[in-house]
Amino acid sequence: MRDIAVYGAGAYGEEVYLLIEKINSYCSIDDQKWNFIGFFDDNYNLSSTDNAYGKVLGGIDALNNYQGPLSLVIGIASSAAIHAILGRITKLDIDFPNIIDPDTSFIDKNTFKIGVGNVIGEGCRFSPKVTLGDFNIIVNDSVFGHDAFVGSYNVFFPEVRLSGKTVVGNNNLLGMRTAVFQGVRIFDNVKLSAGSILSMNARSGFTYIGNPAKRLKI
Repeated sequence: MRDIAVYGAGAYGEEVYLLIEKINSYCSIDDQKWNFIGFFDDNYNLSSTDNAYGKVLGGIDALNNYQGPLSLVIGIASSAAIHAILGRITKLDIDFPNIIDPDTSFIDKNTFKIGVGNVIGEGCRFSPKVTLGDFNIIVNDSVFGHDAFVGSYNVFFPEVRLSGKTVVGNNNLLGMRTAVFQGVRIFDNVKLSAGSILSMNARSGFTYIGNPAKRLKI
């Protein structure tokens, strides 16, 4: 079995643990199952305590000093937090697997491309020719249309809908039940507020809200 841990001992980190356990339940080969060793978390008050699903082993120092190879999943739905954690990891024998719910639907898995460190939750569906970069968090029940391209460090809250040929850059947050029209491009560091419908390109660094979504003026 392969050792794996989750960075982030909060509610979403616990969900990632349960996703790992679900993956194990679908796997019939023991050597390919995950051995969950616990959580790492920057809240040092949690060190050496237990949450509902395992022990909190410590923070970044404990992770960097862990003996032996380790797979790590970042269970925090924040682009900034993911960047910060990765920037402090010095451990060399560490890898970042993609954690994908076994019931994820792929219309054509042969044309699906994916980087590393992604988490794909329950109920997601991918049309043909979808590309995902690295360290994207897709919480659950999201749909990705054909030829959609997603960069890295994006967070998709539940029930996001990307139409065909949409492009999502890096470090974006798409709120719950948002939708993006066909061919629309979201650049970088964009927030699309919950329930919004985006029918035009979204410029970097802005928040969009409403139906149709409009750039929030500050």
